[in-house]
Amino acid sequence: MVTSEPRTRQVPAAGDRADGARPGRTPELLVLLCSAGAAVAAVAQPFVLGRTFDLLLRDGDAGGWLALSAGLLVGEMLLDSLTALFTGRCNAMWTAAIRSRAFAGLLGTAPDRARPHAPGDVGTRLTLNAADAGGAPAARAALAASLVTPMGALAALALVDVWVALCVLAGLPALALVLRSFARDSGASVAAYQHTQSQIASRLLEALDGTATIAAAGTSARERDRVLAPLPELAVLGRRMWTLHGRALGRSGVLVPLLILAATAVGGLRLASGALTVGGLLAACRYAQLTAGVGGAASLLGTVVRGREARARTLALERLPALTYGTRHVPPDGTGALELRGVRVVRDGRQVLRADDVRIPGGTTAAVVGRSGAGKSVLAAVAGRLIDPDEGHVLLDGVRLDRLTREALRTEVAFAFERPALGEGTVAEAVATGVRPVSRERIRQAAHAAGADGFVRRLPHGYDTPLPAAPLSGGEHQRLGLARAFAHAGRLLIMDDATSSLDTATEHQVDRALRRSPRPGTRLVVAHRPSVAGRADTVIWLDGGEVRAVGSHRELWNVTDYRAVFGVDGPEPPPVGRGPARLPEPEEARP
Repeated sequence: MVTSEPRTRQVPAAGDRADGARPGRTPELLVLLCSAGAAVAAVAQPFVLGRTFDLLLRDGDAGGWLALSAGLLVGEMLLDSLTALFTGRCNAMWTAAIRSRAFAGLLGTAPDRARPHAPGDVGTRLTLNAADAGGAPAARAALAASLVTPMGALAALALVDVWVALCVLAGLPALALVLRSFARDSGASVAAYQHTQSQIASRLLEALDGTATIAAAGTSARERDRVLAPLPELAVLGRRMWTLHGRALGRSGVLVPLLILAATAVGGLRLASGALTVGGLLAACRYAQLTAGVGGAASLLGTVVRGREARARTLALERLPALTYGTRHVPPDGTGALELRGVRVVRDGRQVLRADDVRIPGGTTAAVVGRSGAGKSVLAAVAGRLIDPDEGHVLLDGVRLDRLTREALRTEVAFAFERPALGEGTVAEAVATGVRPVSRERIRQAAHAAGADGFVRRLPHGYDTPLPAAPLSGGEHQRLGLARAFAHAGRLLIMDDATSSLDTATEHQVDRALRRSPRPGTRLVVAHRPSVAGRADTVIWLDGGEVRAVGSHRELWNVTDYRAVFGVDGPEPPPVGRGPARLPEPEEARP
């Protein structure tokens, strides 16, 4: 444990959780106000229309009431139009915010924390689920406003005739039970349906990623069956959702006419007794219809339930634990000395890495070797703080990585991977992408050092060629990833199997370019070839998730188990990895 350093305040990365700020309640409030205004106009219309009708039957002056009725009708239409406009805007704003926040959560966490979410599952959460969740706020507002109509209509009906109002009120509990049952039963079905959707999407993306393997093996039919295996379950869940929805609409569709019929019958009796006018009966029947219209809230309720379940899925991405950063900077005269002190990494209750007091002097090259699953990539990720160890600390020039600012960490530590993500910009933009700006000359020098300058110049527009228009091989793709790492290399360059697709000559050129770099720095290379380990100053030998030994390749070659890592059984001399004798020295190879 390190006790000599002062404690520093841990702060989240700037911008990691700020993207996709909530739109606030204004869009939702506008939907609510316009929906409620339209509801008020709808409630007022029957009374005004009934009053107009009574005046016309008595040969009275109904001009003012007739104009008011027309005004209410036009006002309701305008408010409905505004409701539709604000609903669309609210849905768009919330969907964009939810997607941005979920995406920020995904990018702001450690890669291994996001790994349980398959790409297809992530895609479903960021598209379908985000859209459903984005529609929930406006639906909630509309649902709240929809209650204004039946409640206002019931109150107005009580003013018109209390007996008709009591008749309608007696039937409302049955409608409320229908809605309650629908909301309770549909939640689980919607969640299961969305989960099954993500399963199909994940399997489909896996199949698309392995199309060459599937075609070569002739297993397309089996793969199709595997991808579509959850489809019957999806169909069952879909039918269940529609059954619940249809059952709610069907029950309300039976109850509502019966309720209106009963209210009309009571109103007719009241008219016959002289307690109700013709206009009053017209208003009472319309109010009974509006009050019973609470059953129509089932569609809005379904949208809210679906949005609630979808929001839970997007929140799982948004709430992934974020990497926090400190306020320290590395000393200006450091050379990139790397230390791993008491490092432990545990996954699913199993220790996947243990590294005690591993020191790599600044300016040297260390190769990390070991069998598959020995923990090489985990060590590389911990060394560059893509993940934090569960125990212990990693120090760069004496400063703990978790106490560095984000800018200091990502400026001084660069990564090169086996399968780099280059984006869809130009070749130059792919190489230049990073924390600090990179000049055009620096881009060219980095590409030259990575052995990429030659094929880039042969592209239709050279470095300005869009990547989608540049048919790159696996090795060329990897070399551009190396070029980006070289362009942004600081004190520590970590290469996680970043030369696996390169031929021996190119790999040797890359190694010489690194050694000739005037920039002081340390290189940590995940190696599978003995030639790479032979060229390193130090070898970190991992075995079963633990550092078994640290030493030179020549020293370790005397150990039988070490030779077995490279598939060598006999005591052959250790390869030094000097590469072809006639390989030309690059003119400019400064990464």
